[in-house]
Amino acid sequence: MIPAAQVARLTRALPFWMSLGLFPLILVVAQTGGWWLLLLPASTWWLFTALDAALGLELENADLDTREDQLRWYRLVTLIWFPLQLVTIFGLIWYATRAEHLSTVEQVGLFFGVGILSGTIGINYSHELMHQRNRLERTLADLLLATVLYSHFRSEHLLVHHRYVGTTRDPVTARYNEGFHRFFPRVLRESLVSAFAAEKAMLARKGKPWTDPSNPFWRYWSLQVACLALAYALGGGLGVALFMVQAFVAVWQLELTNYIEHYGLTRKHLGDGKYEHVLPRHSWNAAQKASNWLLINLQRHSDHHYKPDRRFPLLQNYTEDEAPQLPYGYPVMTLAAMVPPLWRRVMNPRVRAWRKAYYPEITDWTPYNKGLNPAPR
Repeated sequence: MIPAAQVARLTRALPFWMSLGLFPLILVVAQTGGWWLLLLPASTWWLFTALDAALGLELENADLDTREDQLRWYRLVTLIWFPLQLVTIFGLIWYATRAEHLSTVEQVGLFFGVGILSGTIGINYSHELMHQRNRLERTLADLLLATVLYSHFRSEHLLVHHRYVGTTRDPVTARYNEGFHRFFPRVLRESLVSAFAAEKAMLARKGKPWTDPSNPFWRYWSLQVACLALAYALGGGLGVALFMVQAFVAVWQLELTNYIEHYGLTRKHLGDGKYEHVLPRHSWNAAQKASNWLLINLQRHSDHHYKPDRRFPLLQNYTEDEAPQLPYGYPVMTLAAMVPPLWRRVMNPRVRAWRKAYYPEITDWTPYNKGLNPAPR
């Protein structure tokens, strides 16, 4: 018999397992096709928006003294995700390229939905895994990212983003007034370059060239080529095309999330290229209960940047006095980001209020707005 304490911990962890319901759903819609394909975005973006409205905010914080062994039910969902995603992506490539009831449009629509699964959930889980210290979890992170052809995200996130967030050296900190449609192509280009440069610099400090076998980019490229080869083996050229569709959608979902997490927020420049330490105020916080279940507390992003080594069940919520708050959860905010005039109407006044609250001494924000290093003050 399972001890009562274990049952209680399992019960508390179960809401974070709701994402597993996407796997049987995507198999059902693959067999039916047609308008049923809309169930995939509906079950993530729209369902969890409605649940957020119904369930409200989760303001309670977990006990930071919780032991690692007490988090096993939370960790398990991130550990089992990769094999399920792998089988789903490549199983559907084999199926969809042979299914006579699916038109070309329906095949693309199906893999748009697969990209929602691999981006909204898969990349998010890889983010949790890459921050851990043990080899298994970091390997799973690499494998998940290979399935969306975005392996360099690990290097960029750990070596660049967390170090330079809120500064001009971080490609994925969205600048004030920068619309998503300008942000997205910029980030696709700059994040790859900055990730490679960071790994190259790390090797140089050890006296090694970038071609050294320890450069993780060799692993990244090998895994990505293996995924493309498997897609071709299962579905030929069409299989590769469908695989690329889901990868693009997944990366689009990731960068939409990156866009809203730090939009317009900057760390104060102290002179000589130095900035203040990262604080909760440098990330947008969101306390919507249901979307935090779906995204394993990613919306508690202020605490994640303040304490990057905390596992997702222990991430803390912050009040308006401690961190800026998004008006809605990520599902709503990412849709708003796709309409720049709407986004600016909602978010620009909040950025200006944030500046006034935390940095009243800065009177000229022009350099920050333009992504320039301001002069020392």
